[in-house]
Amino acid sequence: MVRNCMKRNVVSIQSTATIREAADKMVDRHVGFLPVLDHENKIIGMVGLPDLLTLELPAFFNLLEDLDFMSDFGAVETTRPAPAQVDALITSLMQPAITVFEDSGLLYAYGLMLKHNLSDIPVISENEHLVGMVSRVDIGTAILSSWKEIGTTNP
Repeated sequence: MVRNCMKRNVVSIQSTATIREAADKMVDRHVGFLPVLDHENKIIGMVGLPDLLTLELPAFFNLLEDLDFMSDFGAVETTRPAPAQVDALITSLMQPAITVFEDSGLLYAYGLMLKHNLSDIPVISENEHLVGMVSRVDIGTAILSSWKEIGTTNP
């Protein structure tokens, strides 16, 4: 079960926070993913480092099919988002919440993460409160640790 390998000390952010506050929290806590909670501490969305970094990407980035010819973006790399962008509510940038219940199976959780291209997924309780976070590494090592039980074959 997911509850057996999840991290319980989860860094999250309230829905009333700004994008700037989310960025500050990611930097201060050295995390790349924040569940967004409502006033009842239920998860309503999530924001990851890629969501914030899209504010840095030049508009032409999505038009490029191949980036191999470009070693850096030059002067564009020193630009920053406008104050209005970073002072907007985090809810304007968050993605829908994709969660697993704490009693979910490991392969189910891993499958959800693969399907939605997530490296971490929030874990919720039966009453839908955030209780943990589980990563692909957490799940993978939990599964692989059970391989110790596999007997060896003699050639």
